[in-house]
Amino acid sequence: MTSAANTAPILHGWEHIYSGKVRDLYVPVGEPSETEVSASSTAGTPFAGRGDVVLVVASDRISAFDHILASEIPDKGRILTQLSLWWFKQLNVPNHVVATTVADGVPEAVAGRAMVCKKLQMFPIECIVRGYLTGSGLIEYRQSQTVCSLPLPAGLVDGSRLEAAIFTPSAKAEVGEHDENISYQAMVETVGAESAGKLRELSLEIYTRAEEIARGRGIILADTKVEFGTDPATGIVTLGDEVLTPDSSRFWDAELWAPGAAQPSFDKQYVRDWLAGEESGWDKNSHMAPPALPAEVIARTRARYVQAYERLTGATFS
Repeated sequence: MTSAANTAPILHGWEHIYSGKVRDLYVPVGEPSETEVSASSTAGTPFAGRGDVVLVVASDRISAFDHILASEIPDKGRILTQLSLWWFKQLNVPNHVVATTVADGVPEAVAGRAMVCKKLQMFPIECIVRGYLTGSGLIEYRQSQTVCSLPLPAGLVDGSRLEAAIFTPSAKAEVGEHDENISYQAMVETVGAESAGKLRELSLEIYTRAEEIARGRGIILADTKVEFGTDPATGIVTLGDEVLTPDSSRFWDAELWAPGAAQPSFDKQYVRDWLAGEESGWDKNSHMAPPALPAEVIARTRARYVQAYERLTGATFS
């Protein structure tokens, strides 16, 4: 997989420690400042010397078929961050956000696309809730009429709405590898019965609330992935990472929903379709890096992310 580390910006007062497919993580360095100073000051930052926070920066990188592409989608990181912050405010669930503005200590160079967050002890589980049948769940259903070992009614097709949303965890994989769908019992064996129950309860609560909000805006929330960790200071299970963005969720236009085929989604569908098509000349099963994206594909993908943000929040993205 293409490395993302060399694209992480250098930020005064923060040390880069990790890069994922989209996000770069930093920890504070230096001595604590006596007074709050701007992120551009050479005297320090409000978080200098603290070991309980991490700076999460969303880049404009985009991945597909387990590759980080050389092409980027302008403003994607800002959209993901601002949409997550909007959703955090809609949910009655503890989250990891500490600061979001330059005045509160976010470096000016990454303003709008970064959050200072509590450093959590993350659970090694992707908490997935599905309200509709599609994706990897559909593949398993066609083989065994189950999703993550949960039995489902016969006769469902791609895009079918489930009678009730289901919790289907997966085990986190290394960057570049596929997450592995697991049963709830396997999750219990990994994190314990009490934690597993709490994660399932919170995940279903988040999906139920978000699905209602999205539906009121003409958007279907087909499924979503959330991540949790324990706040070391309080022991409270806390929502981390991003939440309910086009990168972590499937959003469909309610007016276009038509079970029986793949649904148009508010995400990187244009990117996947172009890479998988003949025009790209790329074999996704090869070891070759994907080609650069055409300007049209980049523009259409950006527009799709912007559209998701504006329809969900009711605000204009600028």
